[in-house]
Amino acid sequence: MQSLRSHFLRHKLLVLSGSETFAGARSLISSIGTCSSSLLNPPVHFRSNSFHSRDRRWEEESRDSPASREGEEVHKSSTYFDPLEAKIKAMPVVDERDDSGGEAEESINTMSAAKVSSSSQERSSQETHENEHNRLSFAGVKRKSGKTKTTWFCENCGDIQAKWWGTCPNCEVVGKFKCFVESEVSKSRGAEISEALVSSWLPQELKKSAPISLAKVRTGTDQSKWRIPLEGQFGLEFCRVLGGGIVPGSLVLIGGDPGVGKSTLLLQIAAIVARGFNHKGPAPVVYASGEESIEQIGSRAQRMRITTKELFLYSNTDIEDILDKITKLSPRALIVDSIQTVYLKGVTGSAGSVMQIKECTSALLRFAKQTNIPVFLSGHVTKSGDIAGPRILEHIVDAVFYMEGDRHTSYRLVRSVKNRFGSTDELGVFEMSESGLQAVTNPSEIFLSEKFSDSDVLVGRAISVSLDGSRIFLNEIQALCVSNCPVKRHFNGIEDGKASMIISVLMKQAGLKLDNNFIFLNVVGGFKLSETAGDLAIAIAISSSFLEFPIPNNVVFIGEVGLGGELRSVPRMDKRLMAVSQLGYKRCIIPETANKLLKALNLEIEVVCCRNLKEVINFVFRSES
Repeated sequence: MQSLRSHFLRHKLLVLSGSETFAGARSLISSIGTCSSSLLNPPVHFRSNSFHSRDRRWEEESRDSPASREGEEVHKSSTYFDPLEAKIKAMPVVDERDDSGGEAEESINTMSAAKVSSSSQERSSQETHENEHNRLSFAGVKRKSGKTKTTWFCENCGDIQAKWWGTCPNCEVVGKFKCFVESEVSKSRGAEISEALVSSWLPQELKKSAPISLAKVRTGTDQSKWRIPLEGQFGLEFCRVLGGGIVPGSLVLIGGDPGVGKSTLLLQIAAIVARGFNHKGPAPVVYASGEESIEQIGSRAQRMRITTKELFLYSNTDIEDILDKITKLSPRALIVDSIQTVYLKGVTGSAGSVMQIKECTSALLRFAKQTNIPVFLSGHVTKSGDIAGPRILEHIVDAVFYMEGDRHTSYRLVRSVKNRFGSTDELGVFEMSESGLQAVTNPSEIFLSEKFSDSDVLVGRAISVSLDGSRIFLNEIQALCVSNCPVKRHFNGIEDGKASMIISVLMKQAGLKLDNNFIFLNVVGGFKLSETAGDLAIAIAISSSFLEFPIPNNVVFIGEVGLGGELRSVPRMDKRLMAVSQLGYKRCIIPETANKLLKALNLEIEVVCCRNLKEVINFVFRSES
């Protein structure tokens, strides 16, 4: 028993001083009873000092050891426990400091060491192969110098993440995330495609470009004939938003909510341009759709009574194919519905991705500028109401128009947000009918109810004048004050903060006891009143409902209400009063500060100037109307 213990201690110290793996010594304790005799034969010389095998003193002591003097060799081996085979194994340790380059002798268990070496090499080779496979799978594309965007997507469900996940957060499948790198090679792909397609059918003299004097540009362009006109009431209303007509070579983007009427608007524009009244006669116009088939577009055109023969329909989502097909027609205009559904083959990402939208828009812009063909695009919007896609999309195009409207009403507004060829203050008003969009000649009729003669109906009703761009709108504001109601306040078309402020001013400055009243406010027609010019009308409508005193139906209120109850002037007061006079109203109440600006105007309307809310209430509810 004493001999076995001494042999074990010698072997353990040898492992501690010169072995590569110390874990084998731990496993040796549990298996020493069965395997110690085979491991420690022949005996290994134990040095007196516990120096490391790489230490100089280890070499000096090795030369002076009895085994060296007697010609005996000291075996250097690494011992470990293999849990798979439940055996203690040893493998030779190659001495890297051996100048003669000789190999270390095999240990006692030569067969076990060979098996261990073979299995270790197989595992190492397998791990190297798996690492190489994972590197290729995750990297996908070799990253180049410069800015690149890397995203990770799940092969099982298609979920996209900004970093790698071992388990997909969406489908909870392990090991399905792959790397996707947007290479810099695709950055110029849109320009290359548009350049190649446009250059293939442009005249040779147009391909050569050079700087031109501004005087020559102005001399050679007739502004009256340069733009493409649109006839009819619909065309005139849309030309108001465009700034006078369609500019050749322009790129126009029209956005709006789903179902608001973007495709209907573009189809009507295409039909008018194809007919070409008062502009060089009929000419081809191509309507390319990536959302509808040709039969579906034809059915809508039949419902809208569009029968022009020069309108060509094409259903495809490949920009390269669309531009290639229309070269034979040389169209007067091109319409793409929509920009989020088209793609370029050489650009990474699917249709609607950031890179695809940017490159497709760049290709269409280059096509429009070099061929002088106007291009109209329709765009989807996000939940917040912005155009879907990168913000650079709105920077690339020449004009951006938003189509607005409540799905419960038939009226549509086309608002200009960006226009390089006209003013952004213009607003187009249309009404959706079975035959398409119809222009509204008097927009104020939308937001005014019928003029009832019964005085009871006129309680809590006031007319305000709002300015949207260059268009004047008369809005009817209705108020209702009740003493017992489960809902305390409800405002429709008016901001909660503004309505609460006006109510507080009426209580504090005008002396109305509105504490125990439940107040409801509504703007007729679904109009959202955001301008301060409607403050006075809101205050008078609430006062009329609270006092149960009707307001004369020929009175209009214009002015901003301050916290002190004072009335403040609003911009473009002269234009507002002229519009009110043309609509047949007889009296208008405005702030006193605006009276100086109206002395030069010859208006057929009575203008009443007041300083604060108290004066307005005393005049409206006590004077003879």
